[in-house]
Amino acid sequence: MKKVVVGMSGGVDSAVAAYLLKEAGYDVIGVTLRTWESDDGQESRCCEIDDARQTARRIGIPYHAFNCTLDFEREVTRPFIDDYLHGLTPNPCVICNRKIKWERLLYYAGLLEADYVATGHYASVEKLANGRYTVRNARHAEKDQTYMLYRLSQEQLAKTLMPLGGYTKDTVREIAAKAGLPIAAKPDSQEICFVPDGDYAGYIRENAEGGVPGEGTIVDEAGTVLGTHKGIIHYTVGQRKGLGLSVGHPVYVKRICAETNEVVVGSKQEILCKALLCRDLNYMSIPGLETGDALRCKVSTRYRHPGQDAVLEGASDGLVRVTFDTPVQFAAPGQSAVFYDENACVIGGGIISEVYYSAAETTGG
Repeated sequence: MKKVVVGMSGGVDSAVAAYLLKEAGYDVIGVTLRTWESDDGQESRCCEIDDARQTARRIGIPYHAFNCTLDFEREVTRPFIDDYLHGLTPNPCVICNRKIKWERLLYYAGLLEADYVATGHYASVEKLANGRYTVRNARHAEKDQTYMLYRLSQEQLAKTLMPLGGYTKDTVREIAAKAGLPIAAKPDSQEICFVPDGDYAGYIRENAEGGVPGEGTIVDEAGTVLGTHKGIIHYTVGQRKGLGLSVGHPVYVKRICAETNEVVVGSKQEILCKALLCRDLNYMSIPGLETGDALRCKVSTRYRHPGQDAVLEGASDGLVRVTFDTPVQFAAPGQSAVFYDENACVIGGGIISEVYYSAAETTGG
């Protein structure tokens, strides 16, 4: 009987993952990684220990909670704050998955002599004919979480089970209810776990070392001053509401320039991205791209983005250039671009470093 450590957040998805694995005959151990709590003791939605412990008791599996708050601050929250201060739009969950969840779960799996780790993500682990591991889109696209998993290593994937890849959320809740799990109807978390109220700017202002940038100008691509912004940490690429501008037509945040303390805006046409560069690449289904190599695929530039047809080209300095068949909206430096093959498997992905727009050869990042 194989032993598996299941990462339990206290939510319904990880609970059902643990339940299904036990029903399938695995020797299951529940583990919660405490990653963050507020000054007033509020737990992250990713580590609600009381709910996870009660669920493990109901399933009938051993349970452990481990403290990872210092690792989480070093690898996730500090870089998140730093990226926002530099005008980027980070993906903290992407970094957390590889650097915290999987690294620590595998570490504790080793201590507990377990063969695998498992999570409640909506995705499936696949071993391909070339011997490499990847993740495949969930069968029901509305819950697919492969975008957040693209940085996992081959070693991590080889020891990972994801039992929810073929289920809908409604079915998962039905399984939880029939099993008598106390969190069957628990609402999903919609925000970043360490910013439960969704006020990113407030979190950064309270936790940044050395203060945050103040007011600056909102400009168009020609440099014409259109208004005043209240600090770059309040804005993200693609934002339309809350700009306080009256220019006769809708405008969107196109670029955030930390070095000049400017927010650049443009029309819907002006923010269309025709190409981008990616850094910090991680590959799953292939070993990588050499300079000059080209590959057709679909590329998602944000979570829940369905993906656009594009060509990947290996560039110098370990970068990859993505050229879209049809321009995409709201590509933001700091976000991830994830590459998919024709079978909805992740080829790999990277961090967007530069954006090339359709209306002009301006860049951001």
